[in-house]
Amino acid sequence: MKKKSIVLASLVAVAAIFLISCSSPSTPETSPSAKETSPSAKEASSSSIPEASIGNGEKIYKQYCLACHQADGSGVSQLNPPLKNTDYVLGVESRLIGIVMNGFSEGVEINGDTYTNPMPPFGASLKDEEIADVLTYVRNSFGNKASQISADQVKALRK
Repeated sequence: MKKKSIVLASLVAVAAIFLISCSSPSTPETSPSAKETSPSAKEASSSSIPEASIGNGEKIYKQYCLACHQADGSGVSQLNPPLKNTDYVLGVESRLIGIVMNGFSEGVEINGDTYTNPMPPFGASLKDEEIADVLTYVRNSFGNKASQISADQVKALRK
């Protein structure tokens, strides 16, 4: 019974965050934090990451990730972890790919704070290239600088 209450509370929190982020008067395209943290085409090409990968990743991020992780990648305190300068984003690529494909349902400590909201799996709804693009975008946004994730890396982990 306690587990059902926790799950219900998490779902209510996610719904509230989604509604708040969707009803915000500033859209991600016009909010200052989104403009400041999204890599430009020039930045993407100067680091040998294809501009198309960053652009596609940004679109996917806005559709699937923004409501929980916010326009600036800061997450939501004690619920959804930040995507800025963390080992989960900048560290082992296979772990990050696995989280997006399979979801994540355990509490996690990042930079001294614990985050408990479960992340749904996106492996069934996103193609290999889409997962690669969104992770490349996240790994090169919000002040992050990391290597590109390839569709081949994602495909290898699907097996």
